[in-house]
Amino acid sequence: MIPFLKKYFAARYIPVLWSVLIAVLCFLPGSMVPSESGFKIPQFDKFVHICMFGGFVFLWNLYLSNRISDLQKLLRYFFLVYILGCAYGIGSEFVQKYWIPGRDYDNVDIISDIMGAGVAYGLSHLLLVAGRGPLADRRPGGRGGRGKK
Repeated sequence: MIPFLKKYFAARYIPVLWSVLIAVLCFLPGSMVPSESGFKIPQFDKFVHICMFGGFVFLWNLYLSNRISDLQKLLRYFFLVYILGCAYGIGSEFVQKYWIPGRDYDNVDIISDIMGAGVAYGLSHLLLVAGRGPLADRRPGGRGGRGKK
């Protein structure tokens, strides 16, 4: 699955478009946000926030994992993207509070944004860094291990 993601989703325009999509969705005036009449899932907007900012972090990390070969540098950039994702989520709530008519500030939305960014940060480590670097083959019998060869 990861080679598929790296092949089709690691181009720069994918995370850029995702970032713009987040801005459009977060900064729409309240009158343009569709209301949930009839079919309503409780707290569905929190799930949307988790997916938006989780996608932000994962897609930018996917892009960076194809561009940066030095593992330590890549991990620093992963952390920077996580911090930027959290700041983007927090900042978007304050923009909604002070400058977007009909939109509300919600602490739980901020928590959801940070949770999504954190989950994506962890998945980035598990899925995009696994098998890279000097510790990748430290098991017995591995190329870098001390076991039998």
